[in-house]
Amino acid sequence: MKISVYHTPEEVPAGSLPDCAIAIDVLRATTTMAAAFHAGAEAIQVFSELDKLLADSESWPAQSRIRAGERGGQKVEGFDLGNSPLDHSPEQTKGKRLFMSTTNGTRCLQRIQEAPIVLTAALTTRQSVVDYLLSNQPDTVWLVGSGWEGEYSLEDTVCAGAIIQRGLEQAGLDLATTIGNDSALAAVSLYCQWQTELGKLLYHASHGQRLLSKNNTADLDYCAQLDILDIVPIQQSPGVLVWKQ
Repeated sequence: MKISVYHTPEEVPAGSLPDCAIAIDVLRATTTMAAAFHAGAEAIQVFSELDKLLADSESWPAQSRIRAGERGGQKVEGFDLGNSPLDHSPEQTKGKRLFMSTTNGTRCLQRIQEAPIVLTAALTTRQSVVDYLLSNQPDTVWLVGSGWEGEYSLEDTVCAGAIIQRGLEQAGLDLATTIGNDSALAAVSLYCQWQTELGKLLYHASHGQRLLSKNNTADLDYCAQLDILDIVPIQQSPGVLVWKQ
């Protein structure tokens, strides 16, 4: 298995695809997706454009859908929810389809949606993602951070590093033959430096600072947790994610 890391969707090579591509948006889209599935969401359908989300979701019964829209860290006016993992509970979400558009995470998913296998990952689901990779053994894997409006985000890279490092430890993989690019090695190094202080790192990160400016410590603290959900969201068709228990 050869694993490469791309810090933003813009870095992803054109004209080639891996066997498995994994979108990461720790703050907060992919963390929220896992939380929604944990609360019983039927599926998650992602959109870059809010207008298309609204139009496509009209074909779904109102009582069986949730429209989640976020821009600039805030819930979009007129939508049911924003982009917080703490929004989701069985009472709110069970059995419903989540129609979701965020500033960065959904854009990342659309960039890699043509890969044969597309997953999402977060710190909260790190171990489950590692288990999936070791069980299925794709030859090439891309870990793609969502970043922030095209710029690098620490939290996505540390999550990529956490996945790689855990895989190396669990399967006894060789670093030299597993690392696919310099960014992957840098991600592992970042995780090894901060693995006991992930919450502190997220507080220092620029997007963490944005959430702190809105007094949103609850989301930060939730997103910094490691290995709390046994969930691997997987793309069923382009733009539609499911969780196969």
